[in-house]
Amino acid sequence: MTVMKTLMGAVAISALTVACSDSGGEETSTAIETSATEDAAVVEAALPEKSAPTIENPAATEEPEMASAEPDAAEPGDMTTKDGVAFASLTGDAAAGKAVFAQCRACHVLEPGVNRVGPSLAGIVGQAAGSVPNFNYSKANKNSELTWTPEQLYVYLEDPRRVMPKTRMVFPGLKDAQKRADVIAYLQNPA
Repeated sequence: MTVMKTLMGAVAISALTVACSDSGGEETSTAIETSATEDAAVVEAALPEKSAPTIENPAATEEPEMASAEPDAAEPGDMTTKDGVAFASLTGDAAAGKAVFAQCRACHVLEPGVNRVGPSLAGIVGQAAGSVPNFNYSKANKNSELTWTPEQLYVYLEDPRRVMPKTRMVFPGLKDAQKRADVIAYLQNPA
């Protein structure tokens, strides 16, 4: 519809400009108006027809809710990733994962009992979230009821705040699916 109005406006302006600059009088002006109307009809016929949408659910016509600043939180145990890549479709490479883990070393180590800004990740695969001794976890982590299975870690590492919205972990996540699989393989076998 907007294209149509724009085209009709352009045709009308052209017609008006010619009519005003022509000294031919009323006869020329009428011929130009007729031409402009015919041009508009041609343009309208060339545009694809759009039918009015059918509304099956009247509630669907309500105003949409405003988007929140918080990312959509995953339900506990939700194994859906934003990128749509399934963990089962990947094979993790522990050697490549060691290089990826370099990003994690600012906060985590793999030595048992050594907590830094984040808890020790020694033996983390298979443990309950919030269970590393002597680490002060956020309530979100302690109460998450998650178990760090490889699949859950895979989802969590993509976007930690999506899985656990009030976690204190500020890491933005590993967006690359293969890197997530690699770091999980390294966590399982840090040799």
